[in-house]
Amino acid sequence: MTTLTGEADAATEPVSLQLPGVVLGVGMGGFVDGILLHQLLQWHHMLTSTNHDHIGVKYYNPHTVSGLEMNTVWDGIFHVICWIAVLLGLAILYARVTNHRRRVWTSRVLWGWMFAGWGLFNIVEGLLDHQILGIHHVHGGPYQIWWDMAFILLGVIFLVGGYLLQRSGRPLDPETPATGQQRGR
Repeated sequence: MTTLTGEADAATEPVSLQLPGVVLGVGMGGFVDGILLHQLLQWHHMLTSTNHDHIGVKYYNPHTVSGLEMNTVWDGIFHVICWIAVLLGLAILYARVTNHRRRVWTSRVLWGWMFAGWGLFNIVEGLLDHQILGIHHVHGGPYQIWWDMAFILLGVIFLVGGYLLQRSGRPLDPETPATGQQRGR
């Protein structure tokens, strides 16, 4: 970073990509869940297990038109939250990286934090919605606990893998030319 006198400030840290990466990862992980599991595979919707939930939400049978309509509304609310997370992550990233923005998208640090965020999404959503609230499961039926545990395990793998990926990257200092960046934390 450059000070008002034009001299480089040696005490400045490289830009942190942790918060924008994690927030982007949470949003993107939610979109993958919503698009793949809710829409394409149609394994579940937001309220498909409320006939067996732990909080007393009214059951909306997804095999009826009115039930599918209500589940679709709640899927839409879920997608709005994912969309807000992605927009917020991009806004934070845009605010933190003001120069050489194209370079940030090739950063292992950003992609590592995004995978960690996706893993965090799977873990929280898997524990909260699938286990604690019981409002839906990854794939209902006799093996739903195994599908739910695999979803959480995938989250742990993404969280750990993303953390390791970002550790293998170089910190982003947008003021330094790409060839002059230093390795390290």
